[in-house]
Amino acid sequence: MRYAYTVPEDKKIRVIIDSDTACEADDPFAIAQALMSPKLAVRAIVAEHFASEGSMQKSYDAIVRLVDAMHREENILHGEPWPLDAAAPTSEGVRFIVEEALRDDPRPLFVLCLGALTNLARAIREAPEILERMTVVSIGGHGYDVSTIPFREFNFGNDVDAANAVLCSGATLWQVPASAYGAIRTGLAELQLKVAPCGDAGRYLFEQMASYNASPSAFWTPGESWSLGDSPAVAVTLDPSCGRWHEQRARFVNADTTYSTEETGRTVRVYEHVDPRYVLEDFFSKLALNYPPERG
Repeated sequence: MRYAYTVPEDKKIRVIIDSDTACEADDPFAIAQALMSPKLAVRAIVAEHFASEGSMQKSYDAIVRLVDAMHREENILHGEPWPLDAAAPTSEGVRFIVEEALRDDPRPLFVLCLGALTNLARAIREAPEILERMTVVSIGGHGYDVSTIPFREFNFGNDVDAANAVLCSGATLWQVPASAYGAIRTGLAELQLKVAPCGDAGRYLFEQMASYNASPSAFWTPGESWSLGDSPAVAVTLDPSCGRWHEQRARFVNADTTYSTEETGRTVRVYEHVDPRYVLEDFFSKLALNYPPERG
């Protein structure tokens, strides 16, 4: 890595990334940012499903393509193929989450959940003792102050049972809801200018974004802008003070991703706002330093 600074060893942390990478185009940006961050020792990237047949394998394949474009070798693992199912065989990704949480290592462990919470919920069910050995950062759900939800939130909605299992578990949980993660906005023109020239990695990141943006699957997007909504999970792990947050009692999630009036009895940290300047500039800078822009 091309950095003129070092991160003190006592400030480094272990990270497991859990990602539904193939569902849309922002997960690869968050994964790339984590891999380029010297503070983070990425122990594994676990593929998450997105509630459609074969989606976990699609996510796995998308992670492989990203890592290849970055010219890196990483520990990429299959997760659970479908929403929470106690009768299904335990996936290699879930087994790794348990093993890593229980491993003797002085560095704290953060599990960054960029999609549904199926893999994490299964790991907690298999080994409840891991709860006290990790911090979970979840991109998902709506803000608790939202009276009328504008849409069914994608990540929690892809496995509501898993979301409730984690919210009830007692895990140390930092939640970045839609109102916060949706504010990390960038234009495709900015990505063409700042990302596409940065070697194979930048080219891949931009092209997969532009391709998805032009596909029928992107019917819900504005047309030439995007929210890098998974990147706040990396940002708050790098610097927990890069956003404004409060603690409150979690509430159960309904099937439509509204909240029940019933509290889970657990307290979670909820980020109301994450600094977009910090999130985006940290990513752009690290990409340019690691993959110097090609000059034409």
